[in-house]
Amino acid sequence: MDFSTHWMKHVIGIAQRAPQSGRRVGVALVSEHNELICSAFEGEVRGASWYRTLRGKMQELGTSGAHSVYLTINTLSADRSFELAELLEEVRVDRVYIGLPDPALTSYLSGDPVTERGHVLRFPDELQRQILDQNRDLYAASEQSIDCNPHYSTHRISEAVATKLRSMGFALTKDDVNAHRGRMALASLIGQRYGTEYKEADRAVGEALAAAFDAKYGTYDYAYDARTANAWWADDFMALYRRSSTRPLSAVSILNVGVGAGHEAAALFSDCPRITFADIAESGLANISERIPLARTVVSSAENLSALPDEIFDLYVSLRTYNSSFFDTSAAALEAHRLLKPGAAIILSVANGFLYAQRGCVVPGLIIPGTEFVDLYRGMETANLIGAELECAGFKDVRMLPTSTEIYLSAVTV
Repeated sequence: MDFSTHWMKHVIGIAQRAPQSGRRVGVALVSEHNELICSAFEGEVRGASWYRTLRGKMQELGTSGAHSVYLTINTLSADRSFELAELLEEVRVDRVYIGLPDPALTSYLSGDPVTERGHVLRFPDELQRQILDQNRDLYAASEQSIDCNPHYSTHRISEAVATKLRSMGFALTKDDVNAHRGRMALASLIGQRYGTEYKEADRAVGEALAAAFDAKYGTYDYAYDARTANAWWADDFMALYRRSSTRPLSAVSILNVGVGAGHEAAALFSDCPRITFADIAESGLANISERIPLARTVVSSAENLSALPDEIFDLYVSLRTYNSSFFDTSAAALEAHRLLKPGAAIILSVANGFLYAQRGCVVPGLIIPGTEFVDLYRGMETANLIGAELECAGFKDVRMLPTSTEIYLSAVTV
């Protein structure tokens, strides 16, 4: 039995008891035998935080430690300190499970146990969405709301995919799509619900994804891109490339996967004569063909580049693609390894910030799938998961370079 999921749901239920007018937070301490030691919620004791309430109960019980702590929101106190950090200083805890960052947390702060402790586990997306629902007004009024960025609040991949599939006779809702966020999972759902052969269902999903990404990124307005707040993003890329190779970009054979509207490719690879671009969205490739006429283009997903032979590239680049919706990181990493020569390099990046358009500042994080909110911790989590997939695919010397708007990863083939 998955006891951790049980306790995550338990503390969400505890948080539901909190007054609706305030922050709804639930916490529980659990023993090594998976027994509840004590729990608390914000507002349980008038004028006291969940932390003070929990500590009071622990003192009454004479308890000084626990196997696990489950906390729905990693809250900040009035003096901008982390209440979880205070708890961990006073109480021995082996495992920490966190739902969401506090809606007031708009940058990385020192003393945050989620970023500094290591081995902090997160609630799954489905349960994170439940916590958001409990605190919707607080998050909607925070800088973590993507309503602060007109492009991302109006262009949602899941909605576009659902709309396209409905036009093809598969009446899936946005919730259906959000609950099956892998291409295989979505194709399997269509097959089960409509009795469609898997191959046909997969083709439909592929077509819907291509249309959705085409609509979102084919004519992407970079005025709403976080990189407008980082004029040196291309220098960040080149600094990472020079760690992996002494050869100029113009001298190597390059595959760029996931080109979007072509802005990054034009900035980085305009002078590269041996460049191939691959994307599922044809409009982005058309933009590239206009900007770099000698480039080769391939309409294909990162997970299946079978049109290209083995070991033909010196460098594989994919910026902000591996954190895309419905993306299969494992399959894409294996394809990347297959296409690269021995000793060749791969450079990836994970988006880690959204431009708060009105203020011109960047709010770190990635959107929680199926919601309108940015999760501060998700960028680093995603980068770590991608790094692990690169190692599984056969890459070595995986390195990470966080910047103000994205997190770069690099590695080399064996």
